[in-house]
Amino acid sequence: MGIRVGVAGASGYAGGELLRLVAGHPEFDLVAATAHRQAGQPASVVHPQLAGLDLVLGPTEPDALADADLVFLALPHGESAALAARLPETVRVVDLGADHRLRDAAAWQRYYGGAHAGTWTYGLPELPGQRPAIAAANRVANTGCYAVATTLALAPLVAAGVVEPADVVVVAASGTSGAGRAAKTNLLGSEVMGDLSPYKVGAHQHVPEIKQATGAASLSFTPVLAPMPRGILATVTAVPAAAGADPRAVLAEAYADAPFVHVLPEGSWPHTAATLGSNSCHLQATVDVDSGRVIVVSAIDNLGKGAAGQAVQCANLMVGLPEQTGLSVFGVAP
Repeated sequence: MGIRVGVAGASGYAGGELLRLVAGHPEFDLVAATAHRQAGQPASVVHPQLAGLDLVLGPTEPDALADADLVFLALPHGESAALAARLPETVRVVDLGADHRLRDAAAWQRYYGGAHAGTWTYGLPELPGQRPAIAAANRVANTGCYAVATTLALAPLVAAGVVEPADVVVVAASGTSGAGRAAKTNLLGSEVMGDLSPYKVGAHQHVPEIKQATGAASLSFTPVLAPMPRGILATVTAVPAAAGADPRAVLAEAYADAPFVHVLPEGSWPHTAATLGSNSCHLQATVDVDSGRVIVVSAIDNLGKGAAGQAVQCANLMVGLPEQTGLSVFGVAP
């Protein structure tokens, strides 16, 4: 028997991706998966891509996860904390929701509302000092999808003094799976196809998380819904703090030993299709010849490095496995 794993919220897109990754993991045994409305349904009915997975979704209750050594919480924001509080301290937990990401209770109140549930170890292994912190933790807060794409592009440049922490601007396009699986009119195929639309302009909930993770002092963030199921392409711009600094070289040095972060060759720019199905982030950087601003473009699969893949990467560290175990650095094409 390997490490016994449970997935709460397994009926959603991130939950389904977790089931796929855990079922194919060489050291994990998938022993439980839960849902709300879909409880009682076979996982392969809810997720047809998992045909052959012999598992019935149970109710989202602690008893349904009692046999697990490690639990992933893929629940809506604001719902993870109550379930996590009822799980034994001996059970390792990775929360894909936002409940435990922020250190600032006032920021939680401003962007999410309700009581702040407290802060867990932040689940982005590529940040300085986070690998050992995650390895030592039994409660980890997985990153937000936009936050991963932006933080990996920006954090090393702020830390190295290459860009000013103020006046950071991010425009990021995301596939529709980032909005979850619940039926919504604005996510219907007829509404999304052939269209790009901004949303939560000037008030997106990932702003305080990005500032916390990167050291940015002010951030203008505009998310855009794109007509594709998966992927995020983030364009991050900032004012240079040092004349003549090479932002691409700084990123390459920062991620030299990071198996999932790839600074692309000169002249090659990230695109979402290249990261599909992987746990990788592709980066490229330059300096705008007119404005002088530093530009970094970042691409990820929002359900991979932006959610389920990142969670498995953190879980690997928590149980003492190499962080790449059960994860692919390569995308699927075409």
